[in-house]
Amino acid sequence: MDNTRLALDSSLGRKKIKSKISKGSKVFDVINTIIMFLIILITLYPFIYIISISLSDSIYVRANMITFFPRGTNLDSYRQVFDTPIFWNAYLNTVIYTVVGTAINIAATCALAFCLTRRELLFRKTITFMVIATMYIGGGMVPTFMVVRDLGMYNTLWAMVVPGAISTFNMILVRTYMQGIGEEMLESARIDGANELGIFARIVVPVSKPVIATVGLFYAVGHWNNYFTPLIYLRDAERYPLQLLLMNMIVNNDMSGMGQGARDAIQAGRTNFPTSNMMIAASMVIAMVPILCVYPFIQKYFVKGIMIGSLKG
Repeated sequence: MDNTRLALDSSLGRKKIKSKISKGSKVFDVINTIIMFLIILITLYPFIYIISISLSDSIYVRANMITFFPRGTNLDSYRQVFDTPIFWNAYLNTVIYTVVGTAINIAATCALAFCLTRRELLFRKTITFMVIATMYIGGGMVPTFMVVRDLGMYNTLWAMVVPGAISTFNMILVRTYMQGIGEEMLESARIDGANELGIFARIVVPVSKPVIATVGLFYAVGHWNNYFTPLIYLRDAERYPLQLLLMNMIVNNDMSGMGQGARDAIQAGRTNFPTSNMMIAASMVIAMVPILCVYPFIQKYFVKGIMIGSLKG
């Protein structure tokens, strides 16, 4: 009888504990869901608002009646942007800067990271210290500008892609990942007659695809959103990237790139024509599309590359 009573008491105690845990878990799940929903809403609202502005009728935009969803949907702002040659010229410049710059970034970062993983490299610790020191010590904007100018890169493509060829933080991520590659695999390749360049190209790079895709995304987004570098190093308007064109439209209220028809309509006060805010919003939406299209294909590498690159150090 005593054993049976003890068993019943123990069973009831476990049920009470499980019930308390279950209730606490449910409360936590509800609170966590609400917080995550608010974070998602705060994050997505600027995008939704910009899209709504670009799709709404100009009457509602002038009256500041757009809050969440578009009103009086029309595509006039997009048609006007598509008919603007300077916009597509800036778009093409941005694509070129992003593709060329990201390719240089990945090649230089991976090459330096691989070299710094080799213990036989002379002065490896000294070179590593000098590279890491650049995270804390910079030459400054004026000396950097003078170097770029004296090297003949001012107002050229190379001014956009060469000065920031390597990000120290991204290099450390790649180096840490490469340090986790088994030395036995590399020794086997050497026994088969492969040199260091062959090992790097045929073994290290394919194995490091997750972290390369991750830092490649970092570099690509940085180039795509960059407006400060061209503001300093580019002089000719036909070389401007899209983000600098958008900055001039937003900050300086420069609508010279919208086309004569748009400027005449705005100056005449026509209410049925897209406003400058609608033109800017449409341009921003079009500028976001490439990154939004690329990200889903790289997402599968993103978490893996970050976690492995950070934990193995």
